[in-house]
Amino acid sequence: MPRNQQILLDNRPRDAATAENFRLVTVDTPPLAEGQVLVRHHYLSLDPYMRGRMNDSKSYAACQPLGEVMLGGTVGEVVESRHARFKVGDKVVGMGGWQEYSVVDGDAPGALRVVDASVVPLSYYLGAVGMPGVTAWYGLTQIIEPQPGQTLTVSAATGAVGSAFVALAKARGCRVVGIAGGPEKCRYATEELRFDACIDHRAHGDLKALSQALKAACPDGIDGHFENVGGYVLDAVLLRANPFARVALCGMIAGYDGQPLPLVNPALMLINRMRVEGFIVSEHMQLWPQALKELAALVTAGTLRPRESITQGLASAPEAFLGLLRGRNFGKQLVQLV
Repeated sequence: MPRNQQILLDNRPRDAATAENFRLVTVDTPPLAEGQVLVRHHYLSLDPYMRGRMNDSKSYAACQPLGEVMLGGTVGEVVESRHARFKVGDKVVGMGGWQEYSVVDGDAPGALRVVDASVVPLSYYLGAVGMPGVTAWYGLTQIIEPQPGQTLTVSAATGAVGSAFVALAKARGCRVVGIAGGPEKCRYATEELRFDACIDHRAHGDLKALSQALKAACPDGIDGHFENVGGYVLDAVLLRANPFARVALCGMIAGYDGQPLPLVNPALMLINRMRVEGFIVSEHMQLWPQALKELAALVTAGTLRPRESITQGLASAPEAFLGLLRGRNFGKQLVQLV
């Protein structure tokens, strides 16, 4: 059995996360028991939700245990199998974590899913045709429920979720305005992702400025919003929301370092009779096949053209993750292991 590099959570962050919170180790891979599968990971997914799990605090999911492999999505190849349903060479998606190999119980519900890398690139199963894509699909179709011609907004517009969101929304005849950090990302949003407009929040760095920019970009108001950031971004959207607007709350990355995120004017939700709903996409697994089918079709048709930021080698994961939290990535952030 191969030697296996792993990255563990060594200690919990105090305020902002740092590289010193992680530890790289090398261990022996245990022999397979009956029903188990050995997967060699090709790509590791880095996602903002991981930061919240590093805290020892109340959340929608259990916190990341200290001294254990960091949790995370992976795609890879079966290199040894003692399970009848998985054969050597199968390409699979799972939650193998921040390590080069994982030993997986093949009978565990949802632990491994065989995918076709000849139709969709293997890495896309961690982004556009994976959890981020399904997240965008769920928030759009199950909470925002847009009608053709309506104006929708999304924060972190050029990330893995935002890039899927715009493709799905444009397919439904909506006008879509993104909010992203920096002129390069905004150009990418309009020129490649087909956003109708994109607002640079770094150039509009407070509530008043961002609200005015949203007013100019959304002259008919905002009918639906997908929130990944929180803070003054959400405050600005609420100021421009139409009556009966819907807000899908997916992430609050502005508060992942433990700082509170008070709303300036929560009464707007009542005044506008808004629907504001948080969701966790893993609680809606029954809808994943429907979402993945549509997302794969958009990729195949060339309508969804996701961009990826890829670093090389497991040791690069901590710094790449910290960069993701600071908005340095362009599109889906991955670590390539093979």
